[in-house]
Amino acid sequence: MFGVILAGGSGSRLWPLSRELYPKQLLNLYEEKSLLQSTFERLNKFIPAQNIISVTNVKHQANVKMQLSKIDSGSIILAEPISKNTAPAIALSVKYIIENSKNDETILVVPSDLLIENNEKFIQTINEAQKFVDKGYVVTFGIKPDYPETGFGYIYAENNIVKRFTEKPDKQTAGEYIKSPNYYWNSGIFMFKASVIMKEFEHYCPEISSIIKNINCSDKTIPFTEFEKMPSISIDYAVMEKSNNIAMIELKSDWKDLGSWKSIYEVSPKDNNNNVFIGHVLDESSKNSFVYASSKLVATIGLEDTVVIETEDAILACKKDKTEEVKQIYETLKEQHDDTQKVHKTVYRPWGFYTVIAEGKGFQTKIIHVNPGQQLSVQSHNYRSEHWVVLSGMAKVVLEGEDHILSPGHSIDIAVKAIHSLQNPYEEDLEIIEVQKGDILSEDDIIRYQDIYGRA
Repeated sequence: MFGVILAGGSGSRLWPLSRELYPKQLLNLYEEKSLLQSTFERLNKFIPAQNIISVTNVKHQANVKMQLSKIDSGSIILAEPISKNTAPAIALSVKYIIENSKNDETILVVPSDLLIENNEKFIQTINEAQKFVDKGYVVTFGIKPDYPETGFGYIYAENNIVKRFTEKPDKQTAGEYIKSPNYYWNSGIFMFKASVIMKEFEHYCPEISSIIKNINCSDKTIPFTEFEKMPSISIDYAVMEKSNNIAMIELKSDWKDLGSWKSIYEVSPKDNNNNVFIGHVLDESSKNSFVYASSKLVATIGLEDTVVIETEDAILACKKDKTEEVKQIYETLKEQHDDTQKVHKTVYRPWGFYTVIAEGKGFQTKIIHVNPGQQLSVQSHNYRSEHWVVLSGMAKVVLEGEDHILSPGHSIDIAVKAIHSLQNPYEEDLEIIEVQKGDILSEDDIIRYQDIYGRA
C-alpha cells in the first residue's frame, strides 16, 4: 500500500494563526507534533515511510521537508509549482506511484488536518475497505453524524454504495440528514487502485488526465508550464460526485476535522466554566469560550460562546458559531494584498526562524535564530544591504569567499549584491540582529547559489 498526504492547503479558517506561507498543517494546534507530523506517524504504523508521499505547494516544501525529517527521512515530497486543489494533487501523486512501481498499487489518500487518536480502529477500517478496492471501487470513508454540521459535505449511501454527495447543506437540511441512517459526513479520506482512479479521471475529468500524461514525476520536479494548465478543482467535483463506482465504508475510529477554531475548541481540555485558555490569559467570569494568546497578555471579562485569537500582528474576535466565516476575512486580506494573510512576524525556515521586530520606510529589523548545525543559503540581494550583530552563540559568516567567526557583540556589514551566508556549525543556538536597508525589502530579493535544503 501507498499513502498520500494532502499537505498543500492554506488553512484560511484558522487565521490569524494559520497563514498562507505557514498554514495549519505545519502548526502544533493540539499536540506537541504538527498536524502533518501526526498524520505521517499514523500512516507509518502500517505503511513503510518510503511509500508515503506528501503533496504540498513549492512554497511550503522546505518546511514540510524539515518537519518530516525530524520523524523520518525516508518519505517522498512532491511539490506542486502552483496550487490547483485536491484533484490535480491526487493525480500527480498517483502518476508518481505508477512511474515508480511495477504493480497496480492500492493508494490511501488522507488530508493533513485530521485528528484521529484510535489508530487501531482506523487501521481496522482501512483493512475492511480493501475488499471493495480489490473489486475495483473508489472507496470513500463516512462519519456517522451526531449533530447538524453545515461545514461538512454529506454522503448518502445504501449497502456501502454511494448514491450521492451533498456539499455543505444549510442548517435545516443538515437537520433532516442526521435523522436518516443513510447519511454520513464526508471524511475527505479516499482509497483506490492506481489504475482505477486514473480511469475515473480519464472518464470524468479528461482535462486532468490529458495533462498528467505529459508530466514526468520520476525526479519529483514538476514543470510549471504543464501543471499551470491544470483545472483548479477538488476530487469531489472532478470524480466523486460524477462516478457510479464509489463505495463507502463507515470510519470506525474517532475523527475530527481541525479546520476551524470551533473544532479546535471542541477537542481541547476545558475548565469548570467550559472555557479553553491557551497562553497568557487572565479571565473573569467567562463561559464556553476559547482564548488563544501567542505573544501578549489577553484579559477577558464575561465572555460567552466567544473566540479570541491573538498573534503578534493580528487579533480575531468572533462568536464561536461564526468561526466558519473567518475564511471571508482571510480572502478579503488577500484581495487587499495585506501581509497579515500571508506571513507571520515570526517566520519558520528549515534552519530556524526569524522575527520582524521593527520596520519602516527603507529599513527592517529582524532577530534571526539559527539552530545548531544549520546554515542559511549562499545568497545575495540586488536591492538591500544588511548589518548583522551577534546576540548569542557563535556565527560563521562567509562573505565573498572569506570566513569570519563572530562572537556576541561583534558585527559585520553585507553590501548590496555581496555573496554571503550565515552559518551555525556549533552546538549552541545562534541569534543575531539583522538590520536591512534599501528601497525594496522583500523576501523575493534573494538570489540563491547554494542551499543544503534544495531551494537553490
